[in-house]
Amino acid sequence: MNRLPDPLQPTTQAGQPADTACQLINAVEEALAERQATTYRDDTPLPAVGTTPPVAQPGRPPMSQKATDASALMLAGGATTVMVGGTASLVMLASGYADPAVCAIVFGAPAVMVLALSRLVGKAKAVVEAAPTPTHHHYNGNVTVDQRSLNTQTRGFIANTRNELPR
Repeated sequence: MNRLPDPLQPTTQAGQPADTACQLINAVEEALAERQATTYRDDTPLPAVGTTPPVAQPGRPPMSQKATDASALMLAGGATTVMVGGTASLVMLASGYADPAVCAIVFGAPAVMVLALSRLVGKAKAVVEAAPTPTHHHYNGNVTVDQRSLNTQTRGFIANTRNELPR
């Protein structure tokens, strides 16, 4: 009875699987050697802080925090406007005889109120920021307060300043 050779056992006859496997391994190693010669990987760690300027990333462009907040507010306002307008359109379409003026009043009033309140809050915030900070003085002992004012006059071709205290 003839037995077939075991495919896992290498054979020494020419043209047998062992020679083919060696040729395949040599071809792969040659291909990898060529590939490795054309590539380079720098594994040195990158500095945490350097002089390289920042690179703009995909998405929204770099902006200040105030500009980013304003942009987000405008996007939210636009989305709100679309929702209010879409709702008004659906109500008029569903009713078939809705008065556009009434719909404008009903759906526009909340938007106007939000706008008015946001302006009021903005003005109040500006007033609070512009107000001077209170100053508290604490004294120990006798205190003399001098509330005289100084009047200054500058006159003449060659300026001559005279400071006079009121009597």
